Order: sequence, then structure tokens, then C-alpha cells
Amino acid sequence: MAKTKKHRNKFGQFKKTPYLCTRFRDLAQLVAHTSGGREVAGSSPVIPTEREKTENQQILGLFLINEYPSLVNRRDHQILEIALPAIVTNITVPLLGLIDTAIVGHMGSAAYIGAVAVGSMIFNLVYWLFGFLRMGTSGMTAQARGRRDFSEVTGLLVRSGWISLSIALLIIVLQWPVREGMLWFIGPTADVRPLAVTYFNIVVWGAPAMLGLYALSGWFIGMQNTRIPMFVSIMQNVVNIVASLTFVYGLGMKVEGVALGTVVAQYAGFLVAVWFLWRYYRRIVGTVLMIRRRKATVISRTVPMIRFLRVNRDIFLRTLCLVAVNLYFTSMGARQGAEILAVNTLLMQLYLLFSYFLDGFAYAGEALGGKYWGAKDMVAYRDVVRRLFGWGALMTILFTATYIIGGMPFLRLLTDEPQVVEASQAYVWWAYLIPAAGVAAFIWDGLFIGTTKTRGMLISSAIAALVFFVTATITMNLMGNHGLWLSMILYLLTRGIIQTFVS
Repeated sequence: MAKTKKHRNKFGQFKKTPYLCTRFRDLAQLVAHTSGGREVAGSSPVIPTEREKTENQQILGLFLINEYPSLVNRRDHQILEIALPAIVTNITVPLLGLIDTAIVGHMGSAAYIGAVAVGSMIFNLVYWLFGFLRMGTSGMTAQARGRRDFSEVTGLLVRSGWISLSIALLIIVLQWPVREGMLWFIGPTADVRPLAVTYFNIVVWGAPAMLGLYALSGWFIGMQNTRIPMFVSIMQNVVNIVASLTFVYGLGMKVEGVALGTVVAQYAGFLVAVWFLWRYYRRIVGTVLMIRRRKATVISRTVPMIRFLRVNRDIFLRTLCLVAVNLYFTSMGARQGAEILAVNTLLMQLYLLFSYFLDGFAYAGEALGGKYWGAKDMVAYRDVVRRLFGWGALMTILFTATYIIGGMPFLRLLTDEPQVVEASQAYVWWAYLIPAAGVAAFIWDGLFIGTTKTRGMLISSAIAALVFFVTATITMNLMGNHGLWLSMILYLLTRGIIQTFVS
């Protein structure tokens, strides 16, 4: 027998109505009022105020949670639809460097391996500093999409593209001081340096493609689409393998062939991303650009650009803090000898593996968090936060258990040096703490980018970096490499704790 519910009719009398009918009727009325208006007999439509719309959206969210909990599980599907392709992308990105290393590893000289390693390190560091082109674009695009401001969605794509091109051209113009400064900092040996210069002089011309791809990837993520960056990343690896093998073994080139293969792959990825943009978003972008061309004013172009630059400035300074911590960690490990440096390098692979997965959920935070924040739907936003931390907790448990059970066997796969493996046993337990220490920082980073709370990211990273440097200075004299790892764990914890309080 169908469940019924008593309610008053128009005469004030109670009568029984099927429960589901009243539920769907209430839902329909609420959606109608939330979306723009409701009809009142004998009068024109009543248009709700912005405050009423916000209140009704919150009521609608609570209605769905209470009455149809199975529908709310779709939020998890939304998260996974964004996170899983992003995880695949994160895992495939390092393959570009590994492919180059594998090819030069069969050229008959260790100098070729060193040259590619030095060149890759230079470009990884330079491009990491300009990661704000992706992060700033994704958060602001997600917010604009959430409030259905497609003019701003297109404007962000254009602004990010122009800034990416400008920075890339600046890198090309200033390539000599950039190259010499980085080589002085890294200090390669005499036999490696000329080969590294050759590699740099070729790969630097891929800067427009790489930074342009940063801007496009951020825009796609903001549009809730991580599949396109995944396809582009996979395609880049395939092109890089084919091109590098052709140049090296087909045309008899050495390190210059590997460099050319990398540049070809970079431009192939950028062109494919542009094709995806045209294929799936040309109506939105084309229509808005035509309107903006007719109605744009100096204010409408200048004010959004200032906000875009302000957000990216905070992300850039925050990235400097991260770079400083990582460089200091590496240099302090190197000062303790080749064996400790090798141990720390191996253990950092466990950190990177965890970060590849958590960054996928951070991307979901950027896209979904920014979307609901821009739409002022706080019920949905808090639900995204809660579920992201649920997934983060699950990943923490899985990775911690995996590292405890399989951490040492994994390290033995990475090296067959018995001394390094034996030395790793004294420090591997620090890797067990990485998931629990870093989960909050990764999740909040994505949410802060999506809601453009970049000042909070900068403050947390700056304070955490200060904690790292002070702790390392004090503890390394007392605990050696254990003190360095203690500093890293405290650094991750501090970032997450501060972000929790300023969120």
C-alpha cells in the first residue's frame, strides 16, 4: 500500500495524498522558484531576489539529502569522473622524461644520460614556477561556469592564453641568462655541460606549446573536463616515443634527436588540445568573442585582468615556497653523501606516487568546488568538501597500508644497490607518515584554487616553509637525515592545519 501524507486542501481541510506525489510536487515548486520564478494566479510571474534564490538552493540541497540520499551519491560519481582521468594524466606526465632517459641510456656514454637529466631538471623547474597558468585558470573558470557567466569563461581562456604566450616568448628571448644561471646552479661536469646546452637550446623552443597547454588544461579542468588533458598527455607520450626513435635511430642523431622528439611531442599536444577546444567548445567561445568584440570596454577588459594577475601572483609566490623547500631538501641530502642522497631520492618516489593520486582529487576540488562556489550553492560546496576528505581518508589508509607492506619491495625494484637498499630500511618508516601528513594539504590546495582563496594558500605555504627551515636547521645537527625527514613531515602537516583554519 502506497505511503500517504496528510495535508490541507484549499478549504483548510485535511486529506490524504500519496507521499511521493507530495514530495515531487514540493520539489517541482522549489525548483521552479529557485530557477527564476513561479506563477501566481491572476498576476505576472513572481521573480525571486538573489537572496531568495540562494536560500532556496540551500533548501533544495537539504531536500535531496534528506529525501533522496541515493541521488546525492552522484556527487561521488562527479568527483571520480574528474579525479580518475586526472590521476592517469599525472602518472603519464613523468613518462616524457623517462622515455628520453631510456633512449639516451643506450647511446654508449653516461654523459648523454646526464645531459638529458640536467636539461629535464631545468625545464621542470622553470615550468613548475609558471604552474599558476593552469591553477589560476581552472579555479576562476569553474566559478564563472558555476554562475553561468560564459562571457567571463571565454575571457579567462583568452587572458590565460595571452599571458602564456607572453611568458613563453620572454623565456625564449632570455634563454641565454636562464640557461647559464641554471647550469651554474646545477653545476654539471665538463663532459655533460655541452650536451646539456645542446638539449636546452632545442627544447626551449617548445615553451609556447608547453605554457599554452598549461592554460588550456586549466580551462578544461574548470569546465569539468579532465578527459581531454588525459587524452592529450597519452598522445604526447606516443608521439614522443615515435619521434625520438625516428630522429635517433632513423636519422642517426644523438641528444639533439631526443630534444627534437620532445619539442615535436609538445607542439603535437598543444595542437590536439586546440582541436578539442574547437571541436567541443567552439559555439560558446565563438559566440562570446563576437559579442565581446562589439561591446567590450576598457573597464571590462582591465578589471578582470587585474584580478587574474592578483590570483596568479599569490599562486606564483606560493610555488616559490614549494620550490625552495624541495631544493633545500635535495641539497641537504646531497651534503650527507651519495648514499643518503640516493635513499632520499628513492623515498621521494613514494611521496610522488601518493601526490599523483591525491592531485587527481584536488583537481576535482578545483572544478566542483569552484563551480558550486561560483553558483553560491553552499550546501553542494560543503558536500563536495566532505566527500573529498572522505576519498582522501580512504586513499590515506590504502597508501599507508601499501607502503608498510610493500614499501621495501618497491624500493628494491627501483635499485639493485645493496648498500642503498640497506640504508633505506632506517628511513623508510618516514614514508609511512607521508599520506597522513599530506592528505589535508593536497585536498585543501584544490579547494582553495577552485574558490580562488589564493592568499590563504600563500600564507599556509610561507608559514609551513618557515617551520621546515627552522626545524631542519635545529634537528639535522642532532638527528642527521632523520631530522630532515621530520622537517618535511612537519611541513606537510603545517600546510594542512593552517589551511583548515583559514578555509
